[in-house]
Amino acid sequence: MGLKLSRWQVTRDLVARQKESTGPERLLDGSVILTRLEAAVNWARKYSFFLYPFVTACCGMEFMSVAGPRYDLDRFGAALPRFSPRQADLLMVVGTISHKQAPILVKVYNQMAEPKWVFAFGVCAVSGGFYDNYSVVQGIDTLIPVDIYVPGCPPRPEMVLDGLLQLQQKVKEERWSDWPRGEAPVSRC
Repeated sequence: MGLKLSRWQVTRDLVARQKESTGPERLLDGSVILTRLEAAVNWARKYSFFLYPFVTACCGMEFMSVAGPRYDLDRFGAALPRFSPRQADLLMVVGTISHKQAPILVKVYNQMAEPKWVFAFGVCAVSGGFYDNYSVVQGIDTLIPVDIYVPGCPPRPEMVLDGLLQLQQKVKEERWSDWPRGEAPVSRC
């Protein structure tokens, strides 16, 4: 179903542009699609996330719910979790990150190939949540760059899907000059 939605959206976008176009594609009577290579690559990227779930706490239950048949993360092209960071391009940080786990999170981020995106799942990953103490990282953006924040304790699956749609929109608008971002700004945790 996700694939049909993807094709429909691309067809809709391209057909709308063709009607407005006065270029050479007008002479070809709609049998050819003209686009930029960057737009085609971004379209493919936004519907083919390979996520790495970095699950540490209770938000993991809600993450499993999102991946289940009721909410069906597969519809958005993010179905297959990778358990090696070298094969993933979307890091989903789910739950509380303690200072003991922080070096591992930074290492996982640095091992991912570019382009890569980070998804902060739950209020503990976003800001430390109600664990305002010495042992918890007060937001993973103090360690690694974050693309999407989804607060909530735990966030509802609809919020997670909305965040994923926002990430798709962000990927669609990216330019190749945005990459590579490089390693995490924190070298020692």
